[in-house]
Amino acid sequence: MIAVPDLKKIKVDIDKIENDLTREKKISVSMLRLDKIHPVISGNKYFKLYYFLEKAKSAHKKIITFGGAYSNHLAAAASACKALGIDCIGIVRGGESKNLSHTLLLCKENDMQLEFISKEDYTKKDSELFKKQLIEKYGEHILIPEGGFSKAGVKGAALIANFYRKKDYTHVCCAAGTATTLAGLIKSSLSSQTIIGFSALKKIDDFEQRIQFLLNNSLYKNYCLNTDYHFGGYAKKTDELIIFMNKFYHEFAIPLDFVYTAKMMFGIFELIKKNYFSAGSKILCIHTGGLQGNLSSPTKTFNF
Repeated sequence: MIAVPDLKKIKVDIDKIENDLTREKKISVSMLRLDKIHPVISGNKYFKLYYFLEKAKSAHKKIITFGGAYSNHLAAAASACKALGIDCIGIVRGGESKNLSHTLLLCKENDMQLEFISKEDYTKKDSELFKKQLIEKYGEHILIPEGGFSKAGVKGAALIANFYRKKDYTHVCCAAGTATTLAGLIKSSLSSQTIIGFSALKKIDDFEQRIQFLLNNSLYKNYCLNTDYHFGGYAKKTDELIIFMNKFYHEFAIPLDFVYTAKMMFGIFELIKKNYFSAGSKILCIHTGGLQGNLSSPTKTFNF
């Protein structure tokens, strides 16, 4: 068991990403290596969980949260709760398989109690009736929405800006799923910086509603969402993306995950080629961790 890192003592590397393309376009690209914080509780997951864990620990309550069979969020929550001595229950979308995914096996190794529910019931997880039933079955607890989608998750994600606030980046980029991390970056970055989210989902029609809910309908205008590089949708990948990931590692010695960060980096390089960013731009890319998700791919898919 590896201890949960102390937020006040964390030092995060910012790696330079430079090649012929960035030099030709006179653009600076850097990556905030949140993936190096912890082997499992890595990237944005640590920050989105932070205030929930703090509350559960002080109130001596268990945590209940949600996710699919390959959820980075479940893996991170299980590992953090194990390290902090917090009882944890994971509500898993879909029936229980005879052969559990590596992610769910990791959750069980970290003493997370897994409860499998049908996909139909899973769609009701945000209803007041469902929440009432959870209290009746499991008692008082701290409920963490799927992916940390909440204002507490935004508050935690906003802490990420502490690692780059004093830098003069013109653009801050991150992959987007629930949009919680993106909202945290929008809230905490400078108004002069453009925050770009790269959607990992094929359809995210309610993006603006999500952002407005997470940011209390505040009138932030320094952000946008790119939906062109999802590679087929959530957790989908193509040969083109795999080739890019292996080439990226060969060139920069940085492993990417195919669900989120690889899609963002592919998109950034494509936009640089298309002159989306003006010369002199200084781009910061947030590595949101989740590398354990790569284990769902066949052996030797990646060269790292």
